[in-house]
Amino acid sequence: MCVSDLARSLAWYREVFFGCTADEVIGEEHLWRVGENAWLVIDARDVRAARVGGSMVTFGVSGAELSSALARFASHDVAHGPVETYSNGVRHVEVQDPDGNSLSLAAVP
Repeated sequence: MCVSDLARSLAWYREVFFGCTADEVIGEEHLWRVGENAWLVIDARDVRAARVGGSMVTFGVSGAELSSALARFASHDVAHGPVETYSNGVRHVEVQDPDGNSLSLAAVP
């Protein structure tokens, strides 16, 4: 995830989106483990500047994880899109980080 302000983004991802600190820090990259072999990386280096705000990621979560995320968003006054329920029962919501990167959560029934 390319971001413009590392401190601001780390606080947002730590407090609002994930609710925890990064699992690893490698050089200037901060990594959250989101699956057995999957990581979300926050990177604010100048070499990434042209890509800031252009990312879109969807995470599969449990219903409880979706509810917890929505509560965190509310507690930080962070706006998000509507919580939609698709015909197959999947509940979906999108939120944007401070740079406009799109993060979606999809909970399978």
